[in-house]
Amino acid sequence: MSNLRFYPQERIALFIDGSNLYATARALAFDIDYKSLLGMFQKQAMMVRAFYYTALLDDQEYSPIRPLVDWLDYNGYTIVTKPTKEFTDATGRRKIKGNMDIELAIDVMEMADRLDHIVLFSGDGDFRRLVEAVQRKGVRVTVISTIKSSPPMIADELRRQADSFVELTEIQEYISRPVSQRNTRQPADDMDPDSDMAPLIEE
Repeated sequence: MSNLRFYPQERIALFIDGSNLYATARALAFDIDYKSLLGMFQKQAMMVRAFYYTALLDDQEYSPIRPLVDWLDYNGYTIVTKPTKEFTDATGRRKIKGNMDIELAIDVMEMADRLDHIVLFSGDGDFRRLVEAVQRKGVRVTVISTIKSSPPMIADELRRQADSFVELTEIQEYISRPVSQRNTRQPADDMDPDSDMAPLIEE
């Protein structure tokens, strides 16, 4: 964890782009243990809040993301959701959009004055200006994603803007679920931002 540096009295908050983190971990072939992830950061500094962002299909009786959202909600995370939007693309294929960038950005800006250090789990280059804005308020920003996948999941402009970049594989041993525990107890997040929530698309 060479680039994961905190001061014990720092006020920190996690902002997790759920679908982006899922896609990143999947590209690295491991599952996130969210209990271990939260515990690791609680040991590093003063945890103020851990936000998890994801969109949900409200018109279905069952969403594969719902069990994870419910689990996180009862286990120390602040869940931010919104309904997805459905549309048909030029080829006639049904597509579902669930972008949470605005919700995440608003929460970061609202919380910035009460934090010393923000940890952003996303590789989305659209967040570069957000990172720059909170840095002007004197807040340090650590971005966690990966350059080990092909292609890399982290946008170069976001990586350069952050005060520090943590390669997800560097902390994998601390936050990954053992193979023996997969598909048990803690649900998995099945959203893929690169496919517009492809696992939820009805072909």
